[in-house]
Amino acid sequence: MDHVPGDAAAEFARRYGPWAVIAGASEGTGRAFARQVAAKGVNCILIARREGPLAEVAAQIRGESGVECIAAAIDLARPDAFGRIMDATGGREIGLYIANAGADPNGSTFLDKGVGAWLDLIQRNVLSSVQCCHHFGQAMRTRGRGGVLLVGSAACYGSGPSLATYSGVKAFDLCFAEGLWSELEPYGVDVLYLVLSMTDTPALRKLLAEKGLPPPPGLASPDDVAALGLARLGHGPIQNWGLQDDEIGYAVSSAAQRRARVRMIAEASKAVFGEEGRGK
Repeated sequence: MDHVPGDAAAEFARRYGPWAVIAGASEGTGRAFARQVAAKGVNCILIARREGPLAEVAAQIRGESGVECIAAAIDLARPDAFGRIMDATGGREIGLYIANAGADPNGSTFLDKGVGAWLDLIQRNVLSSVQCCHHFGQAMRTRGRGGVLLVGSAACYGSGPSLATYSGVKAFDLCFAEGLWSELEPYGVDVLYLVLSMTDTPALRKLLAEKGLPPPPGLASPDDVAALGLARLGHGPIQNWGLQDDEIGYAVSSAAQRRARVRMIAEASKAVFGEEGRGK
C-alpha cells in the first residue's frame, strides 16, 4: 500500500487521527479500509471475530505503513462487544470510527433460521454500532472534528426474500446516519453512510459457494469501495456506490436529494425541538 502524498495525508490525519477504530477489519472491505487509513498516517485499532486473520492484517499494516496497529479479537454479535472495544481502545483519542462488520452469513428466509441468528445480526449491525457511535461521537463533538463511516448496503432501500432482517438493519443504519450527520455537522464532525452494491469479499464468495452459485460479473473491488468511502467522508450523509451525487440509479432518491431532505427536516424540526444541540 503506497503512502498518500504528504499534504493530503497530513490533512486526513489532522481531521481523523490520531487513532481509528475499524470494525470488521480482518478481510474484504474492512481490511481495505484499515490499510488505506494507515497509509494516511492514522494509527489503527482493528476489530474482528477471528484472531488469526486479524493479527495478519495488523502485522501487514505495521510493515507497510509504520503506524501503530492494535488487533482485538471481538465478536460484535455478543452483548459484551462494546465493553471489550472500550478495553481495546484504552482511552486513546479516536478520531475515526468505521463500522464495516455487518454481512449476513445466513442466506435464509426469516422463518427457516433460528431467531438467534437474526438477533446476532441485529446486535452486530445496530446495537454494537450505536453504542460505539454514541461513545466516540461525544468525544468528537467536544473536539470539533472526527468522522463516523457506516458501511451499508443497497438493501437499505427495500427488501425481499431472504432479506427481511438484513434489509431492516441496513434501513435503520441509513436513517440513523442521516440523523447523526444532521446533529454532528454543525460541530465539524463528518458522518457518512456508504451504500454498497455487490462487492467481491470472502464473505460473499463463501455464501455463493455454499449455494453452488458462481460469482456474478461486475463485483465491486474492496479497495475501490474503501477509497470512495474515505474520499466522500466529508460529503455525507449518503454515498451510493457507482452513482454520482445527483444520480438516482438503484436508489429511491439520489444522495443529493436525501441530503436536501435531511436539511429540510432539520429546519422544520426547530418548531418542536428548538435550536438546542445544533452547534455553536
